[in-house]
Amino acid sequence: MTTHRPRIVDLSETQPNTRRGGDLRALLTPTAVGATSGFMGLALVDPGDRIGEHYHPYSEEFVYVVQGHLEVDLDGETHTMRPDQGLLIPPHVRHRFRNVGDTEARMVFHLGPLAPRPELGHVDTEVTETAERGAPPERTEAAS
Repeated sequence: MTTHRPRIVDLSETQPNTRRGGDLRALLTPTAVGATSGFMGLALVDPGDRIGEHYHPYSEEFVYVVQGHLEVDLDGETHTMRPDQGLLIPPHVRHRFRNVGDTEARMVFHLGPLAPRPELGHVDTEVTETAERGAPPERTEAAS
């Protein structure tokens, strides 16, 4: 029996997370909606911006490009992604996204299962310019 109820979350209710580059918005999370199997959000990436390389030791990441043109590096191998394409990133695969187009890219992401503790769910393998400037710490569940 579930202990939470269905809930619609609007993008405007989320907080920007720019620590790793781009703007990651966690929408459907354990904190926001009581999710128990993973979390879902939207990445907004301006032209020329990127989401720094990282990996997830416990979770698969599902990605769907809604708008824009991205390059994704998967364990150092570059692939192009365009709207209406999806990608499964297995656990432990290093990945980085770059907006190579001239408009904002929008990418839906879902990670699951959840790590045993939020701080264990994401491992950075490079420092982004935003992190170097001292961006405020993120909410750990927003760590695509």
